[in-house]
Amino acid sequence: MDIDLLLAISHHLVVFLLVAILAAEFALLRPGLNGAGIGQLARIDAAYGAVAALVIVVGVLRVIFGSSGWEYYVANYAFWAKMVAFLVMGLLTIQPTLAIRRWLKASQGDASYAIPPAEIAASRRYIHLQVGVAVLIPIFAAAMARGYGVA
Repeated sequence: MDIDLLLAISHHLVVFLLVAILAAEFALLRPGLNGAGIGQLARIDAAYGAVAALVIVVGVLRVIFGSSGWEYYVANYAFWAKMVAFLVMGLLTIQPTLAIRRWLKASQGDASYAIPPAEIAASRRYIHLQVGVAVLIPIFAAAMARGYGVA
């Protein structure tokens, strides 16, 4: 089996895993979240960050060692649009991650701690935006795979 195929498979699998973790985070982040749920949410959020880093590593390996060659990617505007979308997703995760860490710390000192509904709503908005931006990534990837984006 060639390296390009292995990298493509790996990249797709970690991207699907990232989307699944984002969905789990979205499902868990609901009004009334407290106690053990906050700890579970914190673990899911940490996994989200770790898998996002893995997506980057596998993606870089694919650019360097894939059969298209790095030259194809650096000259392709669809690739750069995909990278910008992924960066925006990363920036949008900062607020929920910081909030989750704050909630986890507060809940460890107080077993009855309940997250204020306004804070949950704010973090959910950021996750909604992440999902909206995530939709753009396969669109740019499909365009790239069909040769669009080359100047």
